[in-house]
Order: sequence, then structure tokens, then C-alpha cells
Amino acid sequence: MLRTDTLQITPEVLSLIARIDEFKGAWRALGTLAPDRLSALRRVATIESIGSSTRIEGSKLNDREVERLLSNLAIKQFDTRDAQEVAGYAELMDLMFRAWEDIPFNENYIKQLHQILLQYSHKDERHRGRYKTSSNSVAAFDENGVQIGIVFETATPFDTPRLMVELVQWVGDEREKVYLHPLLVIAIFVVVFLEIHPFQDGNGRLSRVLTTLLLLQAGYAYVPYSSLESVIEVNKEAYYLALRQTQGTIRTQAPDWQPWLLFFLRSLAEQVRRLEKKVEREKIVLASLPTLSLQIVEFAREHGRITMAAAIQLTGSSRNTLKQHFRDLIERGHLEQHGSGRGAWYGLK
Repeated sequence: MLRTDTLQITPEVLSLIARIDEFKGAWRALGTLAPDRLSALRRVATIESIGSSTRIEGSKLNDREVERLLSNLAIKQFDTRDAQEVAGYAELMDLMFRAWEDIPFNENYIKQLHQILLQYSHKDERHRGRYKTSSNSVAAFDENGVQIGIVFETATPFDTPRLMVELVQWVGDEREKVYLHPLLVIAIFVVVFLEIHPFQDGNGRLSRVLTTLLLLQAGYAYVPYSSLESVIEVNKEAYYLALRQTQGTIRTQAPDWQPWLLFFLRSLAEQVRRLEKKVEREKIVLASLPTLSLQIVEFAREHGRITMAAAIQLTGSSRNTLKQHFRDLIERGHLEQHGSGRGAWYGLK
């Protein structure tokens, strides 16, 4: 069974948890953002999460390409491995946000979530939704998707079923006992899950989806509006280092949880900081922009870009009126222009 008696609750750990929990409470009381603003925030965060989580594992699709692919999800036909991974991750994230209250945390559901994650991936057809039957190891990739080395040797296929039973049971027991803070339970689950690496492929992506599920179930309702995955992507080297430092000690007499615990809590705190900044910016924008300019900014945020033609259709205003609003938004630092003439489009700065 897992040994957590070596867990050190340092002043930094306490401070990070307090910071995250303070925002959790503030978010619950936040009544200043309209539903359409929240919807736009969530859409942007979802695109960032899907893009970042798949790129951590070697995908090369940028956020703009991810957004384009998401707008065509209904076609259910994806030719490249990257597109298949993005489509599966997107559908699984959508399920998380819609049904997190109804998803029991047990092995059967973890296997079902894995199946959804890899549903479009032809290469993974034989093993999706099933624990691994041959050895796998954690590889690290550079920004070009090229493997740069083995990060960690994982549990054997023989040991995997037993270790997963123990891990899921441990999470259930800890949630019942409420002895450890929920964020500590989630942190330990993630690092041990990745140490076991129970599936042939998709473990990293699934670990991040399960993190979202556990955070939502623990009451961290702001999670869909700010991407934790993008925080991890920016700090990918530190992510792999923290995993390796802790994972190498998990099966010893004195597991060292601190490297991973600190990385995980710092990442959650950065997720909170980013969302606070976005909310503050939303308030400033709402307070200072004319209605027409606000419509333009909202459309750009929700769709990633806006053209003059789209603005005319959206607002019903004349081209000359809109030109002035676009000029003002560029001068005030809300938008930036790409291209020129009829082909110009505008994105958030």
C-alpha cells in the first residue's frame, strides 16, 4: 500500500493550498461575469488544454489548428495521428465538464474514459480501455515531437492490475476519511498513476483528464475556465523532472513526495493566477468598452479571430463605423491586426 507518512506539509505547501482554496471560495461567490463571458472563457481554456495536453505527448498541432479541428468534430473522420488524439481528448473533456458529478471514480470508469480518449486512434484500437499487456516506459519529447529520452521505467503488466486496485481503493478511502487535503490526494494519485502507467498509451493525457475530474469533484468549480495543461506545457522540463524525482522513490521505504507535490501545487496556483488576471481584464473591458466594441472583442475571444465581414454580419453596423471601433480596439491594446485589405483579420492581443 502507499506510504504517505513521509509527506511533508511545509510552509510553502500550506501557503499554496491556502491560496488555491481562497480562490475556490472567491469563485463560488463570483457573480460579476455574464454566462456568455464564462462560455467564452471556457472555450478558450478548453482549446488551450486540448492543444497543450496533446503537445506534451508529442503532437505538433497549434491552438489555431486545434480550434479548426474542433469546429469539424462532427465529421468523425481524422486522417492523422495528431488529429485523432485531439478529437478524442476534446470529446473526453466535453464529457468531464458535462457529467463530472455522475462519474464514479473506479477502475471500470477509468477504463471507459481511456476508451473514449483513444476512440479515433486506429493504432490503439486493440488495447484501448484495457490495461497494458507489454512493458512501456515514459518518453520525453522536444518541441518538434522528437523523442529525446526515457524519463521513467514503469510498472510491469503483471503488477499493473494489483497496483491499480490499490491506488483507486486508496483514493476512495482518503476521500471518505478526509484526513488528507483533497489537493494532496489528487497530487499523489496523479504521480502514482503515472508511475504505474497502466495503459499501453494515452496515460499522460488521461492523467490530466482525471486531474480535472478529481478537482471538479472536490469543488474546484473554476477549473474549466483556465487551462492547467497549458501551465504544465510551459514548464514541461520541470514537469518531467518532478515526476522522475518522486516516482523513483514511490516503492521504497521512504517515498519523497515533495518534488512532485510542489510542482503540482505551484501549477495549480499559476492556473488560479492566470484566471484571476483574465477575470480582472474582463471586468475592465466590460466597464470601459462601448457595446459595439465589446461585441467585437467577445466574438474574437470566442472564435479566435474576427474579420470585418463577420463584424458587419454580427452587428449590422456599417463598415465605416466598424473601422473606427477596430482602430480604437487596436490602439487600446485589445486587438491586433493580421494581414491587410480584404484579407485582414483581427485577434486578441
